[in-house]
Amino acid sequence: MAIKVITFDLDNTLWDVEPALLRAEDAQRDWLLEHRPGAIENYDHDALWSFKQSVWKRHPELLHHVSQMRIVMLHELQLAAGYSESDARAGAEQAFAAFLEERHRVTLYEEALEVLEQLAGRYTLGALTNGNADIYKTDAAEYFDFAFLAEDVGASKPAPDMFHAALERSGAPAECIVHVGDNPEHDIQGAREVGMYTVWMNGRGQEWPGGPAPHREIDNLRQLPQAIDSIAEGGGTR
Repeated sequence: MAIKVITFDLDNTLWDVEPALLRAEDAQRDWLLEHRPGAIENYDHDALWSFKQSVWKRHPELLHHVSQMRIVMLHELQLAAGYSESDARAGAEQAFAAFLEERHRVTLYEEALEVLEQLAGRYTLGALTNGNADIYKTDAAEYFDFAFLAEDVGASKPAPDMFHAALERSGAPAECIVHVGDNPEHDIQGAREVGMYTVWMNGRGQEWPGGPAPHREIDNLRQLPQAIDSIAEGGGTR
């Protein structure tokens, strides 16, 4: 059985997402403080989180559209502060642009580029993420043949939609694809259910929570080529 395609989750699989998110939130807040005074000053972390949750509840149709959900939240935040509809709409787009610029300034794991370069010479590589990071705006862009976000397909992992999109785009059957990710439910369960092989990127040393186990487990991306080879050699029990 030949492995032809490797798909990757992004956040906490190829990079630690927390620093980028914190910088992005700060950039968004700084933009609002400068350009929309009064919109965010009265919201501490907990209050802003509660406001976000209230927006999510009012817009369940945006559950899998994290970028649009954030724009709607920023729009409503400015409306609540008394800004006009047109100013709030423009401000939401610009504040989100400030957020997204920092969101893409990720620091890949030290070994990531070396491993991706090695794998790209042997396999088709794809990116599958529930977040709004665009792999083509990172230092890893050149190694990826395709990418899908949840908002592209209208559903988040572990729903099968994104995995099916990868199957269609790559033209490879599920048994010729290995999916690599850090989330036991979104990545491992989701990929297994469509018939893909799986590698759990467990860089944080977590205990497996139960359910069908990954075909391989690694704690560093340098271990990935060997894990894929062992699956290809027949060591992946389906």
